[in-house]
Amino acid sequence: MNVVLWILQGVLAAMFLVAGVLKTTQAREKLQPQMPWVEDVSTPVLRLIGVSELAAAVGLVLPPLTDVAPVLAAWAAAGLAVVMVLASGLHVRRKEPQAVVTTAVILAVAVVVAWGRFGPHAF
Repeated sequence: MNVVLWILQGVLAAMFLVAGVLKTTQAREKLQPQMPWVEDVSTPVLRLIGVSELAAAVGLVLPPLTDVAPVLAAWAAAGLAVVMVLASGLHVRRKEPQAVVTTAVILAVAVVVAWGRFGPHAF
């Protein structure tokens, strides 16, 4: 199970690293074609989401790899779960069912990682 959790952590980290970099470095107008929901949030909120995603991506892998506060990986997964719950709410409000399903799947993966790392497979 430890290997499965590492794989899930790596996939989440890669996804959120890319998403975080895009949200923190790209102009809103450039993001809108691929992320139409950005029209519903302010630029500071968009940047906050991006920074949160970057921090979580780093937190998923760096602390366990360096053996410095490895419990932060579980907290990073829990934080991503919260971000996905909020994202689901935004997509429900915007009536974007495909995005709701995507965020629900990511939420489930983040919850599994948080459960595993807080519980039976902690570092």
